[in-house]
Amino acid sequence: MLLFVLFYEFLLIGLFSVGGGLATLPYLYKLIDKYHWFTNTELVDMIAISESTPGPLGVNMATFAGFNADGILGGIVATLGLVSAALIVTLPVSLFLDKFKNSILVKKAFYGIRPAVAALILTSAWEIIETSLLQVGGVYSFNFAATIVFLLFLLSIRKFNRHPIFYIIAGAIIAMFVPL
Repeated sequence: MLLFVLFYEFLLIGLFSVGGGLATLPYLYKLIDKYHWFTNTELVDMIAISESTPGPLGVNMATFAGFNADGILGGIVATLGLVSAALIVTLPVSLFLDKFKNSILVKKAFYGIRPAVAALILTSAWEIIETSLLQVGGVYSFNFAATIVFLLFLLSIRKFNRHPIFYIIAGAIIAMFVPL
C-alpha cells in the first residue's frame, strides 16, 4: 500500500508542478504534514544535496523522499511516479504542439502560468529561508551566523558570478568551521 501511495503522490506532483524541480517544493512541504516521510530540515538538506548532484532536482528529491519512506524500492517507485507524469503530459502535448504553438490562447495560457510558477517558487524560497535562517534546532529564533553567511554569499554571487558548485563547496567548508 505504501508503494502505491508513493507512486500516486509523486505522479500528482509531476502532473501539477509546472516550472521544474523548484515548483515541486510546495507539494513536498504538503507531504511533510500529510505523511511525515521527512522533516522540514531534511527537505532543505535534500534541496541542497539535489542542487549539488547531477540530475533534475525533482527526480533527485523524489528518489530521496521515496527512499526515506520505504527504502530503495520506495525511491524507485517515487521516481517512477514523478517521471511517469512527464510522459503522460509530454507525449500528447508534443503531438499537437506544432499545430497550436502560434495560437493566441496557448500564448496567453503560458503568460498566465508564469506568475503562478513564480509564486510557487517564491513560496518555496521563503520556506527554505525560514528553515535556514529563522530556526535554530527546530525552534524559531533568528540565526545571526547563518544570516551573515547568506548575505555574504548573496553579495558574492551577484558580484562574481562563479559556477554554483563553487558556492556549494564554499558553504560546506564554512559550515565545518563556523557554527551555524
